[in-house]
Amino acid sequence: MTDGTATVEDLDVRLERHRTELTGYCYRMLGSSFEAEDAVQDTLVRAWRSYATFEGRSSLRSWLYRIATNVCLDMLTAGNKRARPMDLQEATPLARAALSPRPDHTWLEPMPDARVLPTVEDPAEAAVAKESVRLAFMAALQQLPPKQRAVLILREVLAWRASEVAELLGTSVASVNSALQRARATLAERDDRAASAAVSDPLDDEQRKLLDRYVAAFEGYDMTALTALLHEDAVMTMPPFDLWLTGHDDIAGFMTTFGSACAGSRLLPVEVNGLPGFAQYKPDPEKGGYAPWAIQVLEISDGRLTGFHFFLDTQRWFPLFGVPLHLEGDADQAEQGA
Repeated sequence: MTDGTATVEDLDVRLERHRTELTGYCYRMLGSSFEAEDAVQDTLVRAWRSYATFEGRSSLRSWLYRIATNVCLDMLTAGNKRARPMDLQEATPLARAALSPRPDHTWLEPMPDARVLPTVEDPAEAAVAKESVRLAFMAALQQLPPKQRAVLILREVLAWRASEVAELLGTSVASVNSALQRARATLAERDDRAASAAVSDPLDDEQRKLLDRYVAAFEGYDMTALTALLHEDAVMTMPPFDLWLTGHDDIAGFMTTFGSACAGSRLLPVEVNGLPGFAQYKPDPEKGGYAPWAIQVLEISDGRLTGFHFFLDTQRWFPLFGVPLHLEGDADQAEQGA
């Protein structure tokens, strides 16, 4: 069919095919799940409206990336750099722990893998894509000026040629190479142990066993078992609070004092930022069953947990990850199954 409706429908389908990879690009640029999805929607709307002027001198994909880059650069003009708690202040000893929230726009946000990692056949390409959305790398990206950030993502993550990036940004190959060199130097200066976290794709047997032990320890609230799984300098964060803790003694101490209401929690697995994670539900004394509490993101290295991060804004995160906002209690489930 060649009528106008069919043409519009065909264009919608062609544009939609690029949504996941564009979301991944915008997420790396912006550090925000929801801003990334807004940026992609704006990109596709702009592309749809201006398609008549697209002359085909580049591929549709390249043209969409050009639009997305401009959208992201416009959104970044305010200069806000999203961060993790450890990027903003020193660790707090347990004795001085206090829960002080900061505004949402402060924080690097979690993202479901399925929204930013398109399906690819090459295992090496898939591994690079996962590594490039891990929290430590994402936090490092946020330290770069916006155009350096774009150059690094396009060259190092998406494997574009320097000439392609230069054309997209309307600059020279020499300028692109210079920006890439400066971006690499900035990242090399960061002493970020978590950046080297080694998580297999898919998880190997030892990592799966480690996660099984973690679930058993956390759901049983067994601090001895949990401590045995942590590196001595493991890190725990809880955005939107700026508090972060390091060391298994302070982490276990926090969980049995400030975090004691999490005893008896239930965990559902989620795939988040190229890392293993869980939707955590804690007992709900008012309604029964379990209420949503956090999206957990776990970092693993050398057979231990190096970090676990609790994102607490459940009304935003749980719908994004497609997990329920309430779990029935064990007694309720048994009754339903009877």
